[in-house]
Amino acid sequence: MNDRKFAPKGRRRDGKPFKKAEKSAGRPAWRERDSGSDGPAILYGWHTVTLALANPARRIRKLILTENAARRLTEENIPTRITPEIVRPQEIDRLLSPDAVHQGLLAEADPLPSPDIETLAPEGMVLVLDQITDPHNVGAILRSAAAFAVKAIVTTARHSPEATGVLAKAASGALELVPVVTVQNLARALTALNDRGFQTVGLDSEGSEDLSEVALREPLALVLGAEGKGLRQLTRETCSVVARLDMPGEIKSLNVSNAAVLSLYVGASRLGLMKR
Repeated sequence: MNDRKFAPKGRRRDGKPFKKAEKSAGRPAWRERDSGSDGPAILYGWHTVTLALANPARRIRKLILTENAARRLTEENIPTRITPEIVRPQEIDRLLSPDAVHQGLLAEADPLPSPDIETLAPEGMVLVLDQITDPHNVGAILRSAAAFAVKAIVTTARHSPEATGVLAKAASGALELVPVVTVQNLARALTALNDRGFQTVGLDSEGSEDLSEVALREPLALVLGAEGKGLRQLTRETCSVVARLDMPGEIKSLNVSNAAVLSLYVGASRLGLMKR
């Protein structure tokens, strides 16, 4: 959709009517879901979908828009890449969970490829997630990672949420900006990072010293564990350093996504990445 002028209601610029959204007897053709590695990713929301449309590595299978969303895409010169289906907002509501904020955009797309850990350049910072399963937390971590120019996020194939639906919305487009490296065994992945020169720093409340006092160096891999469980024993043993985040207030622990952004800020400041 490159033209500035919006097409007449219910029709494309070539005068032909838009395709109607698929329906079945009382059941939508597809719903927001946690897909398998070979299944489609369901993306919704303005930032999530528009950044996916702008990513040449992302193959868009289906695009559903409201008339207002289609008009806004045209006004902002954002190409849709494929012919969209124009529907009422209630049709998109029907395809998603009740609390999903879609802003009139929903896309079905192929998952992005997972790079090999051996291809990560030994520079900057990466994040390693040890069985963090909540999609809201992982999405928020991805968004913070994009803000701090993190080179990649490393996570396990099992015990991690799929990059679709709620996670993609919480990431607000960061899925298109930060590569997600999926590994089968986290300890082996950490060993590979150690061998490639990364300083692997695990974050744990029982860490031997505060992160702000650790002699950090680049390339840096910050390792975060799940809330409640923290880092697994083998993960702790494989990290080159295990540090904590000391808090001055009465509450001494942080939500994992907040711990991620604080540790990223400390790391970026200490490495001089804020000035680049």
